[in-house]
Amino acid sequence: MQIPTEGCLLRVMVGETTRVHGRPVYEAIVFKARELGLAGATVLRGIMGYGATSRIHAAHVLSISDDLPIVVEIVDAREKIEKLLPYIDEVVTDGLVTLERAEVIFYRAVDRKGQA
Repeated sequence: MQIPTEGCLLRVMVGETTRVHGRPVYEAIVFKARELGLAGATVLRGIMGYGATSRIHAAHVLSISDDLPIVVEIVDAREKIEKLLPYIDEVVTDGLVTLERAEVIFYRAVDRKGQA
């Protein structure tokens, strides 16, 4: 699979406990991106953050928060990412979604035999 040099970065920020159809929103997004044939997705778990409500979510021992920030990042051609946006709009009821230009330096994988 190839990604054009001028790609786009989709970033979706949601809470860890935000769910859709019984599963975490971040998981639903990753599976939908794969179904649509996007190049890949990465889910990052934050240790601290706040959003529109200004409520602090943190991973401290004495913290009451178990709703840590989650970031889903997807890089691909703009046209392919745009196919995912209606689904993102449907499932992200509480969060932040951004889209920005990304210069792709390379996108490669090593096969099972260790060859690039």
